[in-house]
Amino acid sequence: MKIFAYQSFRRFYQELPTTIQKKVDKQIRLLAENLRHPSLQVKKIQGTKNVWEARIDLQYRMTFEILGDSIYLR
Repeated sequence: MKIFAYQSFRRFYQELPTTIQKKVDKQIRLLAENLRHPSLQVKKIQGTKNVWEARIDLQYRMTFEILGDSIYLR
């Protein structure tokens, strides 16, 4: 799948500590390769049509939309 990032995602990403940015990068690679990878723990966000959540670590999560064959990081 192709991965794109909304401007808001990029802005928040820049504010993260470097150690967390590295974890985010790793999880994005996993997301592109295998949406169902166990470490992502992907879940659909209730009450939304195409918005999902993936785990970065115990404290951090990221949300994304699936539109066609692309993933848009929120």
